[in-house]
Amino acid sequence: MYVPSHFAADQDAVTELLSHPGAANLVTSTEHGLLATLLPFIYDSGAGEHGALLGHVARNNDQWRLPASGESLVIIQGSDAYISPTWYPSKAEHGRVVPTWNYTTAHVYGRLVIHDDPAWLEDLVRRLTTVHEAASERPWTVDDAPARYIAGQLRAIVGVELLITRVEAKRKLSQNRPAADVDGVIAGLQAKGDLASAADVERAQQEHTRGS
Repeated sequence: MYVPSHFAADQDAVTELLSHPGAANLVTSTEHGLLATLLPFIYDSGAGEHGALLGHVARNNDQWRLPASGESLVIIQGSDAYISPTWYPSKAEHGRVVPTWNYTTAHVYGRLVIHDDPAWLEDLVRRLTTVHEAASERPWTVDDAPARYIAGQLRAIVGVELLITRVEAKRKLSQNRPAADVDGVIAGLQAKGDLASAADVERAQQEHTRGS
């Protein structure tokens, strides 16, 4: 991934993105070519040397059966948004502006480990459920369903663990624009209702201000 220095994500930003990945694309190179699956992952910072991403695939998905050649890749996407040049005050000054796209992303590389183990899978499912039910007033738990039913569901999936070897991360959040243009981007995103992207730009602006 091409990462200009002013868009490089620091370790805190990488950890934040890994800790809240939602769903991400697992990509493996196999004897049958590239395979990809969108999966919910959780980040385990204590696994391996650099942490791990844990998830599961359907047992009928061939991706877990076909050995991965070399490193595997998980592509994590944060918020992203179209940026209109009409939001820049500099447009009125000189007109030398064009549309762009803001985004945060991480390419997480590592060694893929397969876990065809009901106990490992049950622990993973419980951890995933705890994370994603946390905001619910009445969070669902694995124990809400009949044990026999859960056992059958676990037999239908296989665990995947990406033991991280390296991470390439990028935060393209208008850091290369003048302060007035950044303020215009924040206001434009807020007016569209894209509060998550606006907050990302605002945080990047504050970090840039503190660092300068």
